Amino acid sequence: MAIEIVSEIEGIETFAVGRSIRELPRLQKIYGKGRWRKRKGFATVRLPSGMERPAEIHWYEAIGIGRKEFKIKRFLE
Repeated sequence: MAIEIVSEIEGIETFAVGRSIRELPRLQKIYGKGRWRKRKGFATVRLPSGMERPAEIHWYEAIGIGRKEFKIKRFLE
């Protein structure tokens, strides 16, 4: 599902770093080596239908590489 984040991401938390990320080998193979973190936060997202909803989102992030692979974990309404 393609999503567009239409607001600032708030309440950002890191909940996995480095080897505690199960997908670490895949991330390094696709995007390169870096200090990978798995993070979560809350934002308003626009769905492919055009509807906007607040959601909890998760993504991977590394300095110098950026934020990758956003996904909606749950809707807040």
